[in-house]
Amino acid sequence: MKCVRKVTEDIFWVGASDRRLALFENIFPIPRGVSYNAYLLLDEKNVLFDTVDFAVSRQFIENLKGLLGEKTIDYLIVNHMEPDHGATLQEIASIYPDMKIVGNAKTVQMIKQFFDFDIDSRSVVIKEADTLSTGKHTLQFYMAPMVHWPEVMVTYDMESKILFSADAFGTFGALNGNIFNDEILFEQDWMDDARRYYMNIVGKYGAQVQALLKKAANLDIAIICPLHGPVWRSNVEYFINKYDQWSRYEPEENTVMIAYASMYGDTEQAVNILAAELAEEGVKNIRMYDISNTDVSELVSEAFRCSHLVLAAPTYNGGVYPVMETFLLDLKAHNFQNRTVALIENGSWAPAAYKNMKQILEEMKNIEMFEKPLSIKSALKESQMDELVDLKNRILVSLKGNNE
Repeated sequence: MKCVRKVTEDIFWVGASDRRLALFENIFPIPRGVSYNAYLLLDEKNVLFDTVDFAVSRQFIENLKGLLGEKTIDYLIVNHMEPDHGATLQEIASIYPDMKIVGNAKTVQMIKQFFDFDIDSRSVVIKEADTLSTGKHTLQFYMAPMVHWPEVMVTYDMESKILFSADAFGTFGALNGNIFNDEILFEQDWMDDARRYYMNIVGKYGAQVQALLKKAANLDIAIICPLHGPVWRSNVEYFINKYDQWSRYEPEENTVMIAYASMYGDTEQAVNILAAELAEEGVKNIRMYDISNTDVSELVSEAFRCSHLVLAAPTYNGGVYPVMETFLLDLKAHNFQNRTVALIENGSWAPAAYKNMKQILEEMKNIEMFEKPLSIKSALKESQMDELVDLKNRILVSLKGNNE
């Protein structure tokens, strides 16, 4: 039985959702699951846009057969060859033996790396701005390398003004019948997953996203069909603007994220006091995370969202507490930049956390660090409250400066 949704009169969503998968790419927790989107155009030539992960292949194939009946697929357009979208490519090719496979030169190379069937005799290799007519529709192709693999491209349908955007504009989360952004409460229920998806999957490649956005700016886009998450058929500028802001590494909110590690509660107590002091001065929407109990993908997402970070950690084995080091290295790997950071260290006999945190942060771009850290020996004492208040005041001045 097919389970499809109509995007336009002749374009259909034929994907499926996986609510059983616990870790996306076997690393990112997805408690709400994930969707694998594929789309079918019924025209003089029938076109399939991407395939799906093996986990949902049964539903996907039923969707195709339910719509096509005895008809065939003339073209499969491969916008992205990552296995969560390309794993069923060979199976679809065997079901529809006359189907041509459309992609760029890197796409064909990657298909050969994953599969052993004869791709050369079936491939249609395209380049930047090439077009393909399917009858009523004309499809145009634009390269989007490293958003987020080197072979990635997007396809623009001139007739329906749809951008098939590959992994760009994707979101964690399974689709629950409502596949369109105007059928859900996106900002309330989906934005955190959209941000976490972008920051962890694409966030490193801001320059490449900016290059794609410049190409997209020349297109009249009415609908965005990504490979994960909701289809955008209204207010598409909202999500495009988010991608523009994220890919320029600009914070979304002028506020403070406090990320701390604490073995016995003393470092935690210090940041609790700091948070209360900041709140008393009117700082709103402070976010605080025990990084030992928070997945690093969520920490990365929040760090990108906030303008100011307070990082607090004890010394451990002559260095910084391991989970803090992991967090900082993950920020570095995702090209984290353009933020203000305050550091708090704890060390009972030989404090070294500040030095180690500072060293990693100095390897990132445009990170403004307060020169004087708050250094605690075992536990914050009343005699150090002046130092904590001084740190609070420096944060307040910096926050105010961002607002001016």
